[in-house]
Amino acid sequence: MRLNIFKKLIFIFLMATALMLICPADAFAQPLQVPQIDLQIGGDGEDDPESLVGFLQLLLVMALLTLAPAFVVLMTSFTRIVIVLSFTRNAMATQQIPPNQVLIGLALFLTFFVMQPAINVINDTAVQPYLEGEIEQELALEVGAEPLKEFMFYHTREKDLALFVNMADLEAPETQEDVPLFVLVPAFVISELKTAFQMGFMLYVPFLIIDMVVASTLMSMGMFMLPPVIVSMPFKLLLFILVDGWHLVVSSLLESFN
Repeated sequence: MRLNIFKKLIFIFLMATALMLICPADAFAQPLQVPQIDLQIGGDGEDDPESLVGFLQLLLVMALLTLAPAFVVLMTSFTRIVIVLSFTRNAMATQQIPPNQVLIGLALFLTFFVMQPAINVINDTAVQPYLEGEIEQELALEVGAEPLKEFMFYHTREKDLALFVNMADLEAPETQEDVPLFVLVPAFVISELKTAFQMGFMLYVPFLIIDMVVASTLMSMGMFMLPPVIVSMPFKLLLFILVDGWHLVVSSLLESFN
């Protein structure tokens, strides 16, 4: 039951993402027409267990739809990107500059940029055929999930994947198709976390050197009451500007997914 709900949420995410990217810009200028919705339990006064089960499943899916953003951030490149951008801001010690809205917005657009090839494949092979009635929902889900699975497999370490396969008491998979999504997704997430922290560490090193040099200079001058962070921050910003830091960070992020 939970696996079916998991598949339905992924299918809704795939459909919504592809429709947003392929929908023409003038479509949003049309007046919004709200269709009439009539929810009814039972069928013509007679007991209808199948319709009741379907209605309850619909309510459950709608209730769990709030978890859709979690699927977006955990099954794409968003996790690595937003963590590295946060490390960059913390290394410069600029507090809330850039603000969280800017970092998250930049991470979302970079995510769409990285995932664009996979989204195009999903739209061509799953979304459009499903909307035209050529394939059923189950087949559209299986076909649409393949590009995401290939992306996650490419960036998942074998050690992390083996961990969740063993914890789930599954047989050793022979092919990628034998690995279910509920095993692949957490393995992909912890692999992304490790990669993001490695990149964050490399970002911290030059700024840490500046902090050490400034602190040593202030101590040698006897200025113990002046916080080194206040003096080192302008030098950090100057270094970041001279090396075109945002260009280097973004280019390194994009190249890490190739």
